[in-house]
Amino acid sequence: MLVALIVACEVGFWVLLAAGLALRYLAKMPRLGAAVLLCEPLLELVLLVVSTMDLKNGGEPSWKHGLAALYIGYTVGFGHYTVKWLDRHAAHRFAGGPKPPGPKYGRERARHEAKLWLRTVAAGAVALALLEAAVLYVGDAGDTSSLRGWQFGALRAVVIHGIVAATYWIWPRKAPAATAPDAPEAEADPVLPGRREA
Repeated sequence: MLVALIVACEVGFWVLLAAGLALRYLAKMPRLGAAVLLCEPLLELVLLVVSTMDLKNGGEPSWKHGLAALYIGYTVGFGHYTVKWLDRHAAHRFAGGPKPPGPKYGRERARHEAKLWLRTVAAGAVALALLEAAVLYVGDAGDTSSLRGWQFGALRAVVIHGIVAATYWIWPRKAPAATAPDAPEAEADPVLPGRREA
């Protein structure tokens, strides 16, 4: 049941997101669309309550509880960012809004990657806290090794993403030569007055 609920929450996230954006930009009902988008956190709240009730009713701690914790953590870290990113693209596509910024290079891209990594840190911290709360709640009454394994997975994701983000500082991505803002323009050979080019 818990796995089905996780799947339902993921599907519900995208359904609410699509409905909210459609109401905002296609149906020209921005307040109703915003209200629908604000319902997104309710999905995670339902998942948290059901996961807790499952443990309270004697459910054996398993990978399902770990997956639920990581899903909630990911939504806390990246849910708002995802909604905002898609909202900007929908505003540009359907409401004549400004074009969202394209790929970034150099230090600007490195800062962007660092901010994304901080979101992963937030997601990992939430997942770790929820998993630790589950471990403490179960205590010696059950086997919590699977929950500890999910904690290790969350930490590993934070570290790996941190290493990837650091590469953008160590080896900054450079803009292609054609789009580089400071690329010097090629000078044409001057043609003297009264002289024809060969």
